[in-house]
Formats: sequence, structure tokens, C-alpha cells
Amino acid sequence: MKVFVTGGTGYIGSHTVVELQQSGFEVVIVDNLCNSNIQVLDGIEKITGVRPEFEQFDLTDEKATRDFFARHRDIKAVIHFAALKAVGESVSMPLEYYKNNLNSLMNVLLSMREFGVKNLVFSSSCTVYGQADVLPVTEQTPRKQAESPYGNTKAMCEDILRDLAKVEKDMNLIALRYFNPIGAHPSACIGELPNGVPNNLIPYLTQTVAGIREQLSVFGNDYNTPDGTPVRDYIDVIDLAKAHVVAIRRLLDGKNKANYEYFNIGTGNGVSVLELIQAFEKATGKKVNYKIVGRRAGDIEKVWADTTVANTELGWKAGVPLVETLANTWRWQEKLGKG
Repeated sequence: MKVFVTGGTGYIGSHTVVELQQSGFEVVIVDNLCNSNIQVLDGIEKITGVRPEFEQFDLTDEKATRDFFARHRDIKAVIHFAALKAVGESVSMPLEYYKNNLNSLMNVLLSMREFGVKNLVFSSSCTVYGQADVLPVTEQTPRKQAESPYGNTKAMCEDILRDLAKVEKDMNLIALRYFNPIGAHPSACIGELPNGVPNNLIPYLTQTVAGIREQLSVFGNDYNTPDGTPVRDYIDVIDLAKAHVVAIRRLLDGKNKANYEYFNIGTGNGVSVLELIQAFEKATGKKVNYKIVGRRAGDIEKVWADTTVANTELGWKAGVPLVETLANTWRWQEKLGKG
């Protein structure tokens, strides 16, 4: 059974492709490689023994997207990752984020409707909750105005899915609201590899320890948290990837209870930035050179998940310990350093 994975050479996409292939699915990837590398396909093949089918183009191109679906009439489901995803960058580049993240989803949905593809899992984010009044957040936690254009695009994409589901009763849609993905595959064949200067904490941290970056900046230590630094729910990328496989099976097996559903995908534990740095040092024996700087635009103070619904409805639960996640992350960085 063929699954179309947009952004499948990206960080979360590539790990999900591995889990899909190891679960018996055939995968076809489209990626424009704006924030990933074609060599990721080598890593996927090394892990699974199967090289996924790949096409390079931009999903904001409506004709190219339609032509792709016309050539691949055997697609049964879509996982849509392709999006720009840096909170801070989105504040300074709002138009680019709205254009890319909204148009790519709409083009995929238009082609799905035209060619009769009924199932989609959407890569959403806990940013749709903004700074919640009550923690942990559940799926019933009211969404707030997003703190960044990136977060706003995720909320708007969810609204598109919700409105579409009201009229396209035979389409089945699931949004997975990720918390903070970190880690790498235990094989060290794939991991997070941003092009240019990383926007996310962990790759910047590991590049600092590796000597590629001079110093890690911790954005703010005056938040209302135990140590003053922001608190997040850090989930291992393998656990996150497995959630997508479970969601796809739910749709293909007709076990969804509504044709639009959404689930929190996290660990249920809040960890501060300084606690994460300390955990990394404990897991690897490496010291992190960091400094406290001012707050970063678009960041929220604290958020972590209540995962009860995902645990009970999806039958999914995060299981990789944080120390193992961080050890895998450093193993990946060490491999990159060796070329």
C-alpha cells in the first residue's frame, strides 16, 4: 500500500519514512530540498534496505502537484510534513511562511479530492495552543492566537482541514499536534541536519559541542518557570514517527471516529532549556558552552502535553527515555563530524 510523504527527506519526514517502510508500506516522497539533503535517501535505504521513490519539486506549484497525483494513481494516503518551520524566522519572514505552508497544503488537498485519495495525516504543532492558561494542554484546551506566523499557519491549516471535513464526508483527516521533536535514529544513519545555521535548540547545541558554533544562546532566563528558562515537552523523533504509522493505520482501517480528528503527540513531561542542557551533559559527558541572552520573539513560556487521548484512542505512547534520545543525538553529530 502506497503512502505519499511530503517533505519526506526532512528531519521528521525521513524518520517516518523509515517506520512506514519497516511496517510494510510503500513510500513515495516529494521534497524541494530547501531544508534537507538528497543524501538522506541513502540513510533511509541503509536502515530499511529499500530506497523510497523520490521526486523533487515545490508543492506550492499547483500544476506540478496535480501532475504528480495524476502519475501516482495508487496512492492510498498522504502524510503532509512539507512546511517552513522555524518560529523565530517566521516572525521576520511572515509572507514566505504563509505562502509556503498554506499553499502547499491546499494544493495537496485539491489533488487528493480530484484523484480520489481519501486519507491524510497532517503535521501540526502545539503552537496552536499559544501560551495556554492551564497546563498540561489537552485536545480540549482552547486554541489561542499564535505567538508567531509559523504557529498561525499551523492553526490556519487545521481550520482548512476542519472546514473541508464538513463538506467532504468521505475524506478522513488527522492532525497530529507535535510538541518538541528531538533525537536521531539509533543507527546514526539519519538525524536532524538543517541547511545553514540551525533554528532549533538541539542541532545548535550539538554543533556548539562539536566546535562548529562558538556558543549556544539560551533565549531568556526570566520566564515564570522553576529556573527561568522556557519549558517544553521534548519527544523522541522515533516515537513521533511511530505515531504517524499508527494514525495512517487508523485511517486505512476505518477506525477513526470522525472524519477530522486531532491528537497531542508528546511525552507529558515538561523540561526546561537548562534541564535539557544538563541532561545532555549527563548523557554524553560533554560540556555545553552556553550563555543567557534576551528572549526571542515568538517563543512561549511553557507548554507540555496531556497525552491521554493519544494513548487511549491511538494506542500510542512515547517510550524512549530522554537520556537515550540525547545520546542518539550526539552519536549522529559525531558521525557527521567524521564525514
